[in-house]
Formats: sequence, C-alpha cells, structure tokens
Amino acid sequence: MLNHIVIMGRLTRDPELRRTGSGIAVASFTVAVDRDFGGRDGGERETDFIDCVAWRQTGEFVSKYFTKGSMIVVSGRLQIRNWTDKDGGKRRSAEVVADNVYFGESKRSSDSNSAYSGNSGNYGGNSYSAPSYNNAPTPNYGGYSAPAAAPASDFAMLEDDDAQLPF
Repeated sequence: MLNHIVIMGRLTRDPELRRTGSGIAVASFTVAVDRDFGGRDGGERETDFIDCVAWRQTGEFVSKYFTKGSMIVVSGRLQIRNWTDKDGGKRRSAEVVADNVYFGESKRSSDSNSAYSGNSGNYGGNSYSAPSYNNAPTPNYGGYSAPAAAPASDFAMLEDDDAQLPF
C-alpha cells in the first residue's frame, strides 16, 4: 500500500512545540494550501487548511526555523485519528505526519546580508533552499566537491584526426 502526501503552503500560525512524557519533541502546525482551481462559478480559488504534526528532530526544526506566514513544503503520510470530544461524541481527524520538511522559498538576494527573521515577508522564489545566516559556518556533509582547477599537464590537445580517439 502507498500512503504518501506532499503539500506546499503557508503556515497559519507559529508551530506549537510540545514534549511527550518521555521527552520526545512534537510540533503541531497548520498549512494553508490553495487549490489549483477556482470555485464552481470560476471565481476565487479556495484554500484548504491542513493539520500537520512533526516528531523528534523534524519537529524541533519546524519550531526553530518556521513562523506564521512562512512557505513550507511537507512530505509525509496521511493519518486518520479517532478521538472523543468533551461531550463524549466520537470524532475523526485527518492530519499529515511529516517525514521531511523543506523551506518553500528563500530570502531575496538583496536581503542576504541580514539575519533570517522568519516572518519578515522578504521572500524570493520557490527555491527549496535554506536561507543564509550571518556568521554561520558552512557545514561539511562529506559530499563530493570538484577540484578548483585541473592541472594543465593532465590534458593534451588532439589533432583533428579521429584515429587518435580512444573509442
């Protein structure tokens, strides 16, 4: 079976970070997602408000770097919960359990010298990259990085004769 959902929208409020009895972090937040089509009369597009929950480090990340109005991309699974309200009535709720969370936009390049302020409204396009931070060291994730310049002795010019090609 497949249960995978990806949504992109803006946070309707600041994420709420709580901890379970055993100290596990859990962040709750709601994402406003515009529908791709207008109403029945072709008018204004409707918006869906989707409840999300992020656990452990993902929840701490959301709580630390996202605020009300931030564009967010959430990848995870849809979960239906059954619960009982104050009056004893049986209720059901749908929520997205976030596996991965991404920045939905980056700050404009004109603001690259200022610290990230979250809800400043200064956003760029949909680049899915983290904003730049003042004086923050660039982490080394052990990935491949190409050498700055190859030594000139590694290359030799070939004549126009195809016989010199190795294939």
